[in-house]
Amino acid sequence: MCVRTLVSGSAVCGLLASTVMLVGCAKHADFLEMRNQLSTISKTQDQDHQRVDTVMRRLEAVERSKDMDPGKSRFDDLAARFQKLENRLAKLEEVASQASAKSDSSTELRASRPVKQTQSVESMVTVSGITPTSAFNLAYNDYLNGKYELAVAGFQRFIKDFPGTSLTPNAQYWLGESYYNLKDYGRAIQTFDYLVAEYPGNEKVPAALYKLGLATAETGDLGRSRKNLKRVLEEFPSSDESKLAKNKLAEIR
Repeated sequence: MCVRTLVSGSAVCGLLASTVMLVGCAKHADFLEMRNQLSTISKTQDQDHQRVDTVMRRLEAVERSKDMDPGKSRFDDLAARFQKLENRLAKLEEVASQASAKSDSSTELRASRPVKQTQSVESMVTVSGITPTSAFNLAYNDYLNGKYELAVAGFQRFIKDFPGTSLTPNAQYWLGESYYNLKDYGRAIQTFDYLVAEYPGNEKVPAALYKLGLATAETGDLGRSRKNLKRVLEEFPSSDESKLAKNKLAEIR
């Protein structure tokens, strides 16, 4: 009888141990599933960021050439695609924020998380409830719609709230463009000068130098205008702005 009792007790202990292990495995599985979901969202966001960058470059190209080819329908089509991508990014960022909040509320996941953690996408960083991507796109949409004063305010706020993101040089450039379209050439020159000095390796530098050439020409400083346009030809001969700079130089000689 005692033997049977001992065997039964051992079986119960084994069953309890198995149950505890199963519960632990289930929680670990939940953690892995949530981590995979966040990873998938992050990858999707990165892909959409690349698509937004591509559309933005096309919009810029259309804007540069609109004097030669005023195809409004093409510009409107690109603007619509940009808006669609922006909406998609906003939804993804909302899902990512919810998933991140859910993971933070779980004590099991906090225990499993590494001591040091970095965010894989800048859009996860928020200021006053808005992401860098959304803040930039709001200002850029104002620019596209010709609301240059609103664009100036939006880009200034972006630079103040998100000074260290990869979009910051872009915001600096479009701030300069907004000033230029408002014919505030003094501030446009200051903004483009700052971009060239602070972000010398950025892809916006050729465009900023070209715009510096135009803005300084508007103020009557033709010597400085020629200097900036020559820099485009010498330092960025294969850039889109090189041909434009060459034409402008021929015009002001």
